[in-house]
Amino acid sequence: MQESLHQAAHPNDVIRSVQAQFSLHPLLNVMPVHRHNQHGRFEHGIAHMKTPTPAEWPPALARFGFLGREEVATRHHQDWSGLPATAPWGIVYPRNTEEVAVVLKWCHENKTPLVTQGGLTGLAGGAHPSPDCLVLSTERLCGIRHVDPVMCTLTAWAGTKLQDIQHAAQADGLYFPIDLGARGSCTIGGNLATNAGGNKVIRYGMTREQVLGLECVLADGSVLSGMNQLLKNNTGYDLKQLFIGSEGTLGVITQVVLRLQAKPRHQQSAMCRCENFDQVLATLQHCRKRLGPGLLAFEVMWPEFIQCMTDGLPKLRYPFAQKNGFHLLIEEGHFSNSADSGSLTACLGELLEFAVLNEVVIAHSEQDNLDLWAIRDSVAEYSQFLGPVIGFDIGLPASTMVATTQNMVAAIRQQWADAVVLFFGHIGDSNLHVVVHVPGLGHEEQPHHAVEALVYPLVAQVNGSVSAEHGVGLIKKPYLSCSRQPQEIALMQTIKNALDPHHLLNPGKIFDRSASSDKSPSLPP
Repeated sequence: MQESLHQAAHPNDVIRSVQAQFSLHPLLNVMPVHRHNQHGRFEHGIAHMKTPTPAEWPPALARFGFLGREEVATRHHQDWSGLPATAPWGIVYPRNTEEVAVVLKWCHENKTPLVTQGGLTGLAGGAHPSPDCLVLSTERLCGIRHVDPVMCTLTAWAGTKLQDIQHAAQADGLYFPIDLGARGSCTIGGNLATNAGGNKVIRYGMTREQVLGLECVLADGSVLSGMNQLLKNNTGYDLKQLFIGSEGTLGVITQVVLRLQAKPRHQQSAMCRCENFDQVLATLQHCRKRLGPGLLAFEVMWPEFIQCMTDGLPKLRYPFAQKNGFHLLIEEGHFSNSADSGSLTACLGELLEFAVLNEVVIAHSEQDNLDLWAIRDSVAEYSQFLGPVIGFDIGLPASTMVATTQNMVAAIRQQWADAVVLFFGHIGDSNLHVVVHVPGLGHEEQPHHAVEALVYPLVAQVNGSVSAEHGVGLIKKPYLSCSRQPQEIALMQTIKNALDPHHLLNPGKIFDRSASSDKSPSLPP
């Protein structure tokens, strides 16, 4: 690694109280129940179902591997959201679309709620079961069906692991650009259901941009097959987009046709350090102009994040003498014969010359790349030295991002003076991750809801998003109104009522069933 050393000053935090602003937000008048109770809030009008004995198992579901509550494996009792484990009424393992259709038809006829589960890696509770639901596991609904290396498409079952899709694309010299830390566990159906992101969204877009067609089963068991393989198909409503990001509330995705990309021959990373957020944005603007489509990732780490992670994890190879200032992790992908195209070096050299950046380290080997990314990916090791944390996945306009983070720190530390508050994210796509830890409190005692009630109104004030890439599920449902207007939520409910009139598919997720849901609601004026 090569270094150019310049001194950088730590940015001054502007601390001011925002409590007066919080009191104006209507959200605070409807505080969510504690998460330990939240999983029990399910639709009215559904009778509690007793645990079936093997003799009482539904014959129509037996051929799909039905198991009753006592036999359901504990891994199906919860996802990664942290909600309390809940044993569902039963579980089935269909293997194809036809079997999924039979299961949903049975649920429709018997008014049985259904929750679809894939890799169970979601962080918002979208796959969390209720005690009255039938879980539909997609773990047997898996496999690559077809790869077209000429037209760059891949067809797969919804239960296929993301990593298997990546490998299948690579085997034909192509590339599937969605990449998550849970790639070995999460499924492509879950990626579609939550419209997953990742750190290359700045170049390739979210999951919905990678989908050409899909097949899904509706609440009554009817099959909607839209397995389009054409890049251009402008024939009416793009119905697949209804189901992408709907978290299993409108239908069960069974198959998908994905777009593949040419894989860059080389990827090169660099870590940079600068004094303030204006310089961060200037660097982003310059990289977009100079690298064009070669800009694959633009990650930003706040100074407190760098200090905390490098102090807590001494094994990290931190490349600079100074730890102050904002740190940027920039990745370029290119198709040159040489591993170093020169473009990234030239781009960052100009920024050094203009005094926008203070220091730059460019990776010249795969190990260098891994070492730089290890600093950003160290978030997986919070528990080793911080303990339990409260995490946020939010979207903020770049122009308001630094002021909003300062307001968050001020509001949180007004109540918990010693709170650890860290920021990092994919700033090139407006996605910021926030981590809060209150020392001295265990996992159950961390003030989740109190911190959420401080953070989300600040997000609403700048027209941000309470969920940039994780979905809404149960965890963020009470705060949906921070990012969506009443007319938008009413239209969502109208669509839900039209496709799932009995509210059997993933009930209680994203938004609650309205009192007037038995009749089609009209949009508010």
